[in-house]
Amino acid sequence: MKKPVTTTLLCLLATLAGTQAWASGDARRGGDVFAEECGDCHSTAPGKNKKGPSLNGIANRKAGSLSDFPGYSDAMKQISFAWNPEKIDAYISQPKKVVAGGKMKYDGLGDPAARADVIAYLLSIK
Repeated sequence: MKKPVTTTLLCLLATLAGTQAWASGDARRGGDVFAEECGDCHSTAPGKNKKGPSLNGIANRKAGSLSDFPGYSDAMKQISFAWNPEKIDAYISQPKKVVAGGKMKYDGLGDPAARADVIAYLLSIK
């Protein structure tokens, strides 16, 4: 009987640890990482799309739904989630795994601290 309780507790702790990692991200550093890793293809200015859509106000926005960006892949348009910290983290870590058939030509950002910083930056932009 103790095994399921232990497993549940470990899963809960892992979830909380992940949430804290995003909460501890540094938006200022994230802006620098964003500029280096993402800035060629994405903007954070409202209405300023590049090869990829503007990421201004991405928090809780449905994936593939920015009305003034016509370049979404069919795969991205069919995704049914909203961009929360967990989805952003998964996507910038392994974009081709999260949206198979997507157009983004980026292999992913492997450094968890850098991802936490980028997420903090993106969430700070309203």
